[in-house]
Amino acid sequence: MGLRSYLGNMLNDPVRGLQISILMIVLLIIFGAFGYMVIERMTPIDALYMTIITVTTVGFGEITPLSVPGRVFTSLLILTGIVTATNALGNMASILLGQHLWQSLRERRMNSELEALHNHYIICGFGRMGDQVVRELGERGHDFVVVDMESEVHNQFLESNILHVIGDATDDNVLIAAGIERAAGLVASLDNDPDNMMAVLTARGLNPGLHIVTRATSQEAESKLQRAGADHVISPWQTGGHRMTMALLKPVVHEFMDLLLEPGFRLGWELGQIPIEEDSQLAGHSVAEAGLYQSSAVTVLGVRHVDGEITLIPSPQRVLRIGETIIVIGPPESIRRVESVADLQPVIRRTRVAR
Repeated sequence: MGLRSYLGNMLNDPVRGLQISILMIVLLIIFGAFGYMVIERMTPIDALYMTIITVTTVGFGEITPLSVPGRVFTSLLILTGIVTATNALGNMASILLGQHLWQSLRERRMNSELEALHNHYIICGFGRMGDQVVRELGERGHDFVVVDMESEVHNQFLESNILHVIGDATDDNVLIAAGIERAAGLVASLDNDPDNMMAVLTARGLNPGLHIVTRATSQEAESKLQRAGADHVISPWQTGGHRMTMALLKPVVHEFMDLLLEPGFRLGWELGQIPIEEDSQLAGHSVAEAGLYQSSAVTVLGVRHVDGEITLIPSPQRVLRIGETIIVIGPPESIRRVESVADLQPVIRRTRVAR
């Protein structure tokens, strides 16, 4: 039963069918040339020529008059050649007009897009958590690549235009194919802690500056994952327990946080962050001088210091320093705008003049 199923799949595959048809044509030409050499005593060149014009049915005349056995052999050769050629043309049409061509074109386009990606995110593992990460990154307009072991999702991803690489996320070559050397961040959401740890170690080795987030299924694994190179380790059970306690003790606060962090932004607000880098226009200016609310209608919630501490609701006179990060809240379009810090310079200048 297994052999019958295997043969059935081979015959139903147009690519494999075309390969078999081409092989049969080659064997038919060899067999025909050998047959003419034996039956009609032709030279190898004449026998090969006679076989080719017979199989292709071009209508050229016979090189020498054929005997009765030669004519019977020629008739069988013509019929076999027609059947084989028809089968080959049918398989070729199936390839050109069927799913194989479109799948090949999609794969080529995907490979070109993968090579052009920069500052994208890599999601290792397309389980329930990976699926949620993909959805939210897509809603926020970020470029991403999914790495997954299951080949069954290949066609699904192609249909949905999701960039992906099928393979083991702990393999160097697979992550390189996903563009890890040019990526901005990576999420390791594989099935177990050892696999996540190997993915983190591999990713950190290939891109030391990569921002890595992973999940841990046990408290013991959290510290190990951090030592392996993860920047943030998320424990679904700990986070879920905290949310349940919040819902129990402070239900209104819990509902507010749900609305704030809910995919789709039903409140119309979003959290954002603005890093203060060396070339930032905000470095050396106070929160008031930055004029974030006046320019983009976003409110400063806090400032993360270089040492990792966070100051909530900083004073308007608080000076922003290189290496710090501003945490803001506001409309999604405003968050996108201020994160680029492209339109803040005029506000700073106006504030200086007002002083």
